[in-house]
Amino acid sequence: MFTAEQIQSLNELEREVYEYVMRNQSHVQYMRIRELATETHVSTSTVLRFCNKMGCHGYAEFKLKLREYRDRQQNQPQLPDDVMEIIDFLKKTVTEDFDDRLEELVEIVAHASNIFFVGSGMSGIVAKYGARYFSSIGKFCLYIDEPHYPTESRMLKNALAIVFSVSGESRDTISHLQRFKERGCTVISVTNSENCTIARLSDYNVSYYITYRRLKVYDVTSQIPAMCIIEKLGKKLYRFLQEEGRDPAEVGTGV
Repeated sequence: MFTAEQIQSLNELEREVYEYVMRNQSHVQYMRIRELATETHVSTSTVLRFCNKMGCHGYAEFKLKLREYRDRQQNQPQLPDDVMEIIDFLKKTVTEDFDDRLEELVEIVAHASNIFFVGSGMSGIVAKYGARYFSSIGKFCLYIDEPHYPTESRMLKNALAIVFSVSGESRDTISHLQRFKERGCTVISVTNSENCTIARLSDYNVSYYITYRRLKVYDVTSQIPAMCIIEKLGKKLYRFLQEEGRDPAEVGTGV
């Protein structure tokens, strides 16, 4: 409702008003200015200064802004149970087409000298999981989940970046992808749709197509498909390396 700059501009008395308002929103929207001043032990002038610093021309406008904020909070979109949608995706992963798509990627992953899992936000957590999962089966990987992580390194020679993004339009992730491409790295992306910037910039893409969901500015789309792709590709990689008669840790290192 209020910006960090607005809150930082408050003096000690005005902060008392702010804290009372945030604790008692449902009551404040019906209180008179004198009632609020009495409850917070300040003058009405202090309340008015508080309202002005919050971007309102007077107490009446402040109460209107407070009501609108509470209305938006109470009318949040619902999150339907998407279990059936996830089940439909899981069924797709056992089809021949999907299996062939992952088989196409296994050898690329196996012979990469270095592998970087990349993502931001929730996708950054998935990238971390992917790096740990692949490392657990013997193919050591690193993950990048912050926008300004340095990628100037000789380790990028013959490297592979596996990029995760639900929307495929994350600016931070696109910046990383572009830097990897500039250094000649192969890029595999895992996105919700193949019709996005990250998918188009990638050498290979695996898309899963489930309903995109947001709460306010937060992406709450299920990450189960991305996790499933990590595990299926990882298991295929392990079997591939066993059939090749190589230790997973040795592949791509020249050992």
